[in-house]
Amino acid sequence: MPKVLVFDFGASSARAILVETDGTSLKTEEIHRFPNNPITVNNTLYWDIDTLLAEVKTAVLKADPYGFEAVSIDTWGVDFAIVDRDGNFVEKPVHYRDSRTAAVIDEVNDLFGGAEELYKKTGIQSAWFNTIYQLYALKRTRPESLAEGNKLLMMPDLIAHYLTGAMRNEYAEATTSAMLDPATKDWSKEILGKLGINPDIFCPMINSGEIYGFLKSDFTRRRMNIPVVAVPSHDTAAAVAAVPAEEEEFLFISTGTWALFGTELTSPVITNEAYKAGLTNEGGHSGTITFLKNIMGMWLFQEMRRDFAEKGVPLSFAEMETLAKNAKPSVSFINPNDESFSQPGNMPEKIRDYVEKTGQKPLSGVSEMLRCVYDSLAAEFNHTLIDIEKITGRTYPAVYMFGGGTKDSLICQLTANATGRRVIAGPTEATSIGNALCAFVGSGAISSVAEARKIVRSAGMTKVYTPQV
Repeated sequence: MPKVLVFDFGASSARAILVETDGTSLKTEEIHRFPNNPITVNNTLYWDIDTLLAEVKTAVLKADPYGFEAVSIDTWGVDFAIVDRDGNFVEKPVHYRDSRTAAVIDEVNDLFGGAEELYKKTGIQSAWFNTIYQLYALKRTRPESLAEGNKLLMMPDLIAHYLTGAMRNEYAEATTSAMLDPATKDWSKEILGKLGINPDIFCPMINSGEIYGFLKSDFTRRRMNIPVVAVPSHDTAAAVAAVPAEEEEFLFISTGTWALFGTELTSPVITNEAYKAGLTNEGGHSGTITFLKNIMGMWLFQEMRRDFAEKGVPLSFAEMETLAKNAKPSVSFINPNDESFSQPGNMPEKIRDYVEKTGQKPLSGVSEMLRCVYDSLAAEFNHTLIDIEKITGRTYPAVYMFGGGTKDSLICQLTANATGRRVIAGPTEATSIGNALCAFVGSGAISSVAEARKIVRSAGMTKVYTPQV
């Protein structure tokens, strides 16, 4: 059975998983799991990249005795490092929640005549964390970092470089930067020109199924020709490849720290209606587009839980779900994407303030606050469904939910109730499974993504929720 070592990096933890297939079934085994905790250095929030790379090496060496034919990588989007021609760090990757972009967002948008005009050029919504703003902020504060010979590597590219020495930019991940031309599927010369960024800082583009390079000798004791294969390395794009849909047209929600609600298209939709609805066009597998909206998902619960623990009231996610389930529904609502919720800290206070400032009934106690967030997320999912159906002119009979958030049965059921559609929940490890499936498709072990999705359906990884009145 072909076997791939998958690296799946999330915003709070990462895992290395061995995935095997015989073309009709999957076998997975977690080899190594490790936390992904940011660090603050000189008032800047960074990813702890030195620790992450050390954990990557540990994982490869732990997996080596099992044998594997390839390595593939996915991570979150937008973040990057700058390295010199020898691969040494010039700028380590800054966390997307760092505040460095706040001072430049309006300036960048004004270069293009406003956020909507920039959207027309890229199909990507303006968000404080986008690479375009991060890179411009770096240019303003440390222009020497962008000197001739230096290269920008997005996070999956950086891991691949560490393993192989190769410097490439993977297409799906690169689309999250808001600096790609959707027509050419390459870095936009117009955008880089207006930003004053030398295009030579970018690497040749690599697409799913192509090979970055081969594992360096210090990562394996077995043989020297183990390829690191490119997959759609933005975690959402990887996960969408594992959606167990029979139909070609479907809706999905990737539920994790973020909730990504969207559909899969063959070409981008870049219209005024799409812009106003907050819908973005990111690269997917096989040249597809994931047309989706970024919604602050389980982040809200993660931050509430952290705050409760700091105040001496530790609650598990299961306990939080039970409290919300027993609370009265639809008392008050928040906009999950309100800017006030984007930064860590004091989340319960921010939620209470939002409810009171919008003239709604004040929240009474932890249970009511939790239920408010659950109901608000479900309502936001329904609004997004309505927008997508209107813009695409399609009607979708079901919503496919996947990712760690589907362990929470309440959010799955409330989504079914709010949308009036069946919710097919699972797999929970959709990102790593989709990552592996794309690697298998690239190697020819599986014929197509459609066949890969058939394997997921037959694996019994889903649970169906029907709408309840």
